[in-house]
Amino acid sequence: MSIELRHLRYFVAVAEELHFGRAADRLHISQPPLSQQIQSLEQQIKAKLLERNNRNVSLTPAGVMFLKEAYQILSQVDAAVIKAARMEKGELGELSIGFTSTTPFMNKVTMSLRQYRETYPDVGIHMHQMNTKQQIAPLLTGRIDIGIMRNTELPEQLEYQLLFKEPFMLAVYEGHPLLAYESSHVDIALLADYPLIFFERDVGTALYDEILHLLTAAGVTPTISQEAGEAMTILGLVAAGMGISIITQSFTRMKVDGVRYLKLSDKTATSEVWLVSNKQRSIPAAAQKLTDLLVNNIVNAK
Repeated sequence: MSIELRHLRYFVAVAEELHFGRAADRLHISQPPLSQQIQSLEQQIKAKLLERNNRNVSLTPAGVMFLKEAYQILSQVDAAVIKAARMEKGELGELSIGFTSTTPFMNKVTMSLRQYRETYPDVGIHMHQMNTKQQIAPLLTGRIDIGIMRNTELPEQLEYQLLFKEPFMLAVYEGHPLLAYESSHVDIALLADYPLIFFERDVGTALYDEILHLLTAAGVTPTISQEAGEAMTILGLVAAGMGISIITQSFTRMKVDGVRYLKLSDKTATSEVWLVSNKQRSIPAAAQKLTDLLVNNIVNAK
């Protein structure tokens, strides 16, 4: 059996017009080939679909049933064509994103994600929270399509786009002596005199290393009083007077009673935020749409 979609479309036209001449005109073919194709269809399915004489054409019971099935098949084909075209345009599909725990506090990123969600509501977005180093393996295997992370050493298969540089700031508790520098900004060297609260290294790997490097470059050997895995925990410990903490600017969106945020005097004290993908693996069109949106909203908007 070699029934083709054109056979179904020919039959539907005849069934709807109940006239071979009008159906042929509608299909932009001559009547004899149309009659031959309908006869071929009936022979292949071994059922008479149409009763015809010199005056009338009507559907047989088998023809009525076959018309319903033909409608469904053609409808499914049309839907598949539309879906394939939309997927090619990035309007449909699945998108997996790796993100660090600080990403939800990056206003530039979250606003872009919301715009993407509103523009492409039919794309299924799967968010995976991982620290910077944890994103590398799933980017290599394709488990995630793109990753939003801090700057780190990448294997040669991965490439990055710098989204923006985020200033480091200081979180101190109410009444802390460093508040005297609120208007003039805080010199990093002054932090040698105070206990610090750090991210746990296996949670905020990139931030841990960046902050440690920042302090070392300023000649500060840090006294780490506490380590915590969550930003809110760190700020809660700061509010409780357990120490102060170097954080990135995005954290200042969190308003915690008893915590004040101070700027650092070193303008080069920044953390890079990267958009990372696998250059050896073709990312879905949906992921490319988000990449273009992030670059346009953040990089090109500078």
